[in-house]
This record gives sequence, C-alpha cells and structure tokens, in this order.
Amino acid sequence: MPSVALSPVHSCPAEEIPSDVCVPAGWQLSWHQVETLKALKAPHTDVVFNTAMTGDGKSLAAYLDVLQGNIFAIGLYPTNALASDQAIQIRDYIRRFQPPLPPRVNQLSGPELEVYAENEGLRKGSAIASRAGQSEVLITNPDIFHYLHRGAYLTSKDNPDKLWNRIDKDFGLFIFDEFHVFAAPQIASVLNTMLLIQATNRGKKFLFLSATPSDALLQRLDKAGFRCRVINPIEAGKYQFPGTQAESERLTAQGWRQVAHAIDLNFVPMEPTSKASETWLKENQGSILNPFLEHPGSKGAIILNSIAAVKRLTPIFKEMFAQHGLMVRENTGLSGGQEKAESLAADLVIGTSTIDVGVDFKINFLIFESSDAGNFIQRLGRLGRHDGYEKDGKPITFDSFRAYALVPNFFVERLFAGEEAVLADGEVCDRIHFQTLIREKYRQINDFEGYYQRWGAVQSFRLLFDLKHPHIQQQYAGSLQRFQDSCEQVFGTRLKKVAGRAMGWANDWRQLSGKKGNPIADDATSFRGSSPLQCGLYDLTEPEERDRFKTYDLPGILSNLEIEMWSKTAFLDTLKETATRTRQPIAKGRFEYCLGFMKLRGYREERLNWTFTYPGDLQPIADTYKVQVLRGLQVWQPNNPWVSSINQRLQQQAMVCYVLCKPVREVRLRLQLPMHFQLYPISDSYSVHDADSPYSVAFGQSALLIDTLAYRFRGDGGEIWVV
Repeated sequence: MPSVALSPVHSCPAEEIPSDVCVPAGWQLSWHQVETLKALKAPHTDVVFNTAMTGDGKSLAAYLDVLQGNIFAIGLYPTNALASDQAIQIRDYIRRFQPPLPPRVNQLSGPELEVYAENEGLRKGSAIASRAGQSEVLITNPDIFHYLHRGAYLTSKDNPDKLWNRIDKDFGLFIFDEFHVFAAPQIASVLNTMLLIQATNRGKKFLFLSATPSDALLQRLDKAGFRCRVINPIEAGKYQFPGTQAESERLTAQGWRQVAHAIDLNFVPMEPTSKASETWLKENQGSILNPFLEHPGSKGAIILNSIAAVKRLTPIFKEMFAQHGLMVRENTGLSGGQEKAESLAADLVIGTSTIDVGVDFKINFLIFESSDAGNFIQRLGRLGRHDGYEKDGKPITFDSFRAYALVPNFFVERLFAGEEAVLADGEVCDRIHFQTLIREKYRQINDFEGYYQRWGAVQSFRLLFDLKHPHIQQQYAGSLQRFQDSCEQVFGTRLKKVAGRAMGWANDWRQLSGKKGNPIADDATSFRGSSPLQCGLYDLTEPEERDRFKTYDLPGILSNLEIEMWSKTAFLDTLKETATRTRQPIAKGRFEYCLGFMKLRGYREERLNWTFTYPGDLQPIADTYKVQVLRGLQVWQPNNPWVSSINQRLQQQAMVCYVLCKPVREVRLRLQLPMHFQLYPISDSYSVHDADSPYSVAFGQSALLIDTLAYRFRGDGGEIWVV
C-alpha cells in the first residue's frame, strides 16, 4: 500500500485591508479574499473566478461586500443541503461582522418554494417574487435561477420577464459555488442566463467559486464581451508548505493562516469491479477501528460512490464500533432532522455526501472513493482543516491526520510503478504539485465540448423568442440583437439554423404522438434534464419518518433495491397523513410525474442484472445515429414479480433516446464517459436472450451528450454520423 506525506498549507494574509472595509476586531483577511473584493468592485470587471483551496474562506470572499452593505447577492449552490449550510454560515458572518443594517438572508429550494406558496396562498411565481423581495441575500440553486429566466413559474397571461426583470435589477452579484460539479448542459444553461442578464440588465457581477475555468469557458465569455479576472492564489505564490514545525510557527507569526494540516495519504489499489471497495472495507473493519481505539477522540468519515454500499456497510460498522462505545451514523445528503444531528455527534460517518464533513463534522481520519481527478481532490480536501473540536465543553486536539484513497489499480501503477513513476513510496509532497499529478494521471473523462455548439443555442433560441413577446418587445428592442449576436458568438452557430432543427423535432413528435410539443427541445432547454424513469419511494429503512418520501431512478431500483409496489394514491395519502401528524409540511410536487410508486424494504447484497428491451428491430434505429423519441420500451428482468407492473406504465412513455449498436462497456471506454453517466443496456426482439445486450441507450440530456460525441461535420456542411 504506497503512501505519500502531504505537507501542511498556509495561506497568505492580505497586505492591507481597504479602508472602507470593516471587519471584526482581530480579524485577518486572506490575500485572495481582498483581491476578490477588489475585482468585484472594479468597474472594468464583470466575471471573477476564485480558485482558492478548499477551506481557505472562499465563501467569506464572496459575501464580503454584502457584509459592508454595498450590494445584494444571489448565492447559487448545486444541492439544497449545501445551500442550507451556506445560509447558516452567512448568518454567522452577519453575527460576527455586525453590519449596521443586517442583510436579510432567505433560502429558496424547490420543496421550500412549494410549501411557501401553499402556506401563503400564492402561485410559485408570486412566491419567488415575494421571497426575493424580502431578501438582501437569496440562497437558492441554479435550477430555480435557470427556470425563472425561462418563465417556468408564470401563467400564460404573465409577461415572460415578470420575474427575472425585477430580480435581476434588485440583485447585483450572482455567486456560483462548486461550479466544477456541473456538466456541459448545466454550464450552457448558466452561460445563456448570463447572456440574457448582460443584454437586459447591464452592470451586474458574476462570481464563480471552486471553479478552475477551462480556457474554452474563458474564451466563450470573452467572445460575449465579459471582462474576466481569475484570482488564483496558487499561480500568485500565495500558499506556502512548511516542512518543519519551526517554519510553520514562523509563517503563523507573520499572519499566514494554516488552512490544511499535514496528511499521511495511503493509496489502496482496487480491482475494477463494482463491489471491490465494499469488500475491502468489510475485510479491514479491524484496521479501520484501531485508530479510534489508539487515539481516543478521533473522528472519521468513509465517503463512497454508491448509496447502496453505504446502506449495506453502515449496520456492520455500527455493530462493531458500538462494542467499544463508539457511534457510527450515515451521511448520504438525503437524511435530515434527528438523523443529521446524530451524525454530527458520531465518531464515524459513512456516506456518499461530503456535506458537513470537514466543516461542522471535524475529522482526522478519512477513507474515500473517487470517480475522477476533481472528485478525488474535493473529497481529500475535507481532511485536515481543523485542529480538533469541542466535546462537552472540553477541547479535543487531533494529533495526526490519515487518509486512505480507494482507487483503481491502474491509477496507483501510473503514480508509483515502473520507470515512469511520478511518486515514490513515502515521498513528502506539497499539495499543489500533488494535485497536478492527480489531474495528469487519473482517468481522463470526456468534457463534451461539442455540446455547446450542437445544443447550447437551443435555449438561446427559446429565450430570444420570449424577448420578442409583443408585450415586452418594445421594452427590449435594444437588447434583442445584442443577445442574439452574443449567443451566436458563444455557441458558434446561427439561431435560424437552431429554429429549423427545432421545427423538425416538433414535426416528428406530432407524427409520433399526434400532440403539439417538442420533447427533444425541452431536454435541451432544461437545466438537469427530464427524469422519465423517476419513481417515488417510501423508504422504510429511513428512521426519520418525514424523510422517507424520496425519488429514485428505475435503473438503480432494478439493480440494488428490494421493493414492494404501491399505488400513487396510497403514497400521497401517507405523505399527507405524515405531514399532518408531524405538523411539518412535506413538498409533493416532485412526485407528480413519477413512473411508479414503491416501498423500499432494503438493499440487495448483490446487484441484479437487467436490460431495457424494444419490441422491434433496433438496428435501423441505431443506424440513424441521432437523438429521437421512442415508445414501447420495457424492462427484462426474469423472476422479478413487479417488473410487469412497471412495464405497463413504461411502454406508454415517450422517451428521448440515443441508441448505439455497441454494448455499454465498450461505449463507456471508447467515449471516456464519467463513472455515473446514465448509459444502459438495451436489447431488441432478436437479442433479448443474449448473455450481453448488444446495444446501449441513453435518455434525455444523456442522449444529447452522446449525440455530441457521435457526429462530426463534413466539409460541405452536411453531417455524417460516426462512433
């Protein structure tokens, strides 16, 4: 098991704090925080990227000007759990900074929006306007921000700009956190929204945190006329990595703040099988327990890629740790209430989420899986951020920090084996050099760069159509051409061409269904895409009763869950009864279009095989090499008694698909797809009994992403389709 010793990290203090910035007595700002503030206030800067390391105070950098009372901000976070944590942190900043006029902080998620609208007797659009109007800081997610600019919360009688015109005017700063987690469709949606704001409400600022901007993204912003500034403490030499305690003390005396402790990082090579990490954890329970016994007061986390693995492992570790008076809890990012409170008091948490880990839940021991280089660096960054914690009013100090990375064996070989090895076992390494090696040697995943030209402008066309609405066209007369030109520059295509393609999709849909609409364009203009395979689950394994109502995609259910079919009526009646009895509202809008409803009774020890099936011949469909809408799909999984019930509903669904005449494993390898990319096996009437499905299928936005990899343009402007 090779290992490296990562040096501690110290962050450079600001040389001086601007005279118009008030901070609490004794508070020292970092270099990157002051530089971010200066960039956001500079009249010649529109977009700022802050790439400071995890734990170095990027959130304070984002809200520093808000705390001075100079600007209103919208904070956009990829998960509701992260948004909740950030809302708490911002309120703590307000308590510490004591601004003369404390900004009002409100959070707005899909479930909260639904409940708020019901309680206030408002439509969702009015509820958004009401909550935004009562806020100087609005914490939400980019999904809601995207859809309010799409007019999704309005009635047919409302002007398309009813919501976004007011909100874009009131708020001057738009903050995108954890931007690196987004794929091409979400990035294209953010770009479109920025272009709309730029064309209709000038003088706004955009800040991206935890985002290492690609050159392509910066080039697109530049083409649109955005003036960008990157605050990069690494390139500016604002981090130091002391090798001795004396060096560390010297930096501390000079005002440098320690943002990460030294870490002993061990690499555990895993075979490329689905349960390799789970098996290793079971076999090494004793070794995992020992640090907690040898170093009383230790706290640790195990972060995995699979919720099913977490559910299977948690009871095993709970029982073993309990024998020594230690507590194990779950942390998947799906639980709340009492379960979350108990997880913060635990000695070890096991989950798929990094929410709370390394923040409220301070740790000195970490075991983690990862799916790519960025994911590896982000998860490792949860360790070593704190000296210790308080328990019953007494300080507990950590004396060491240790991590185990469960990674593919080929990755370990690239780092440590052979003549081309870049690390030696036991080597001392600074974080910057180490992170560079991780990015170079981990598996490369596709960035879907072709998505922007192929699909990015579909949303642009829809937004332009809204701006031409007769009730507001005159108001935005000067913005129309500016918006169109910017979109065509950024996405490298003509909106007239997009309009022609959209009409073709609409005609195909009308012939297939006899209905108006455009499901392909709907997926292209959605933030995360539609979920035609989403099911409603009543999770009987969840101890917190009101948290039992969840959604789960059908493929994951088929592979991992023991379920019992249930009716929609019984599901919603139980939801209503639970909300009434607990006197806590439960949002139900996400269950409106579910494929089916089920009770979750447990998690299978072994994944079960299954495949989608198509009643005809898939070869002609695959040979078209294009996104299309199909009906009649079903699931084949022998000896599963409830599949027939799901198939009755599934075969009626119209599915936006991309079918490839290659099996899933080959497509994943050849196209360098991310680990959790939604690609599934599918067979037709000629191959349903084959041992391995000869075809693969992607749905919704995944189909659009596959489409961008499966075609190229001929020199004469026509299209040929290749894999």
